[in-house]
Amino acid sequence: MESLILLIKVTLLSGVGGTGLGGAIGALFKRDSSKTASLLLSFAAGVMTAIVCLDLIVGAIETKTNIFMISSGIVLGCLVVYLLNLLIDRITNREVHHIDFSHPKTADDLDEIIHSNHLSEHMRRNDTKMSLFVAGIIMACAIALHNIPEGMTIGASFAHSGAMKGSALILAVLIGLHNIPEGMAIAVPLINGGIKRRFAVLITALSGFPTVIGGVLGYWIGDMGALGLALSLSFASGAMLYVVFAEILPQSILMYRSKLPAFFVILGILVGLIVIYV
Repeated sequence: MESLILLIKVTLLSGVGGTGLGGAIGALFKRDSSKTASLLLSFAAGVMTAIVCLDLIVGAIETKTNIFMISSGIVLGCLVVYLLNLLIDRITNREVHHIDFSHPKTADDLDEIIHSNHLSEHMRRNDTKMSLFVAGIIMACAIALHNIPEGMTIGASFAHSGAMKGSALILAVLIGLHNIPEGMAIAVPLINGGIKRRFAVLITALSGFPTVIGGVLGYWIGDMGALGLALSLSFASGAMLYVVFAEILPQSILMYRSKLPAFFVILGILVGLIVIYV
């Protein structure tokens, strides 16, 4: 019971706290791409990769569950997060004039990854404040759905490692950092749509609450026995691998086009290795 209570507190900080902090930054400051942010994201991606591959997936294998079932769970986790991202893109991309059939099938700059280009498009067209408000609400709802599998990753890690294992807590912190730019993408159009800053930050923070739901769900499935733990860990691993390789790493590279982020990914993997086995 103590582990579950701690899990709820941690997922609140990771989900509500992470997106809320992003909303507060969006309300107070103009977003600025930077070398430092890129290297931090690269480092976080490395740590996440180590925790997933050397802790979560290994934990699933140690349950003696059929390896093909574990592999299927990983694929399912990737697919669910991919489909949720596809839903976000289909809802929001039609608002941006330059995204058409000739556009690459993935984001080709930082603004597209965090969806701040939608605000720019609305402002270019001199759209009404209501359209900006609706854009922010749509992003909030879409990202709220996206946070459920991320929360399941934290819950599965808690079910496997226990509340005192450092890797579970570090994973929650890293997901919280990943939620910051998503919070910025929600808050900015809400504020420009006429919502008071404090209410925009509140709406943004609440979009992170499904992380708690996902965390409890992942913990509950993982606590059902060996098969449940294997399925929970494999699904969570797939979800997090997609987040790392389709979101965090592309974002870090677009923020700082250099070889240096690669070294910080490697450094993150080494730190993750130390966290797991020390």
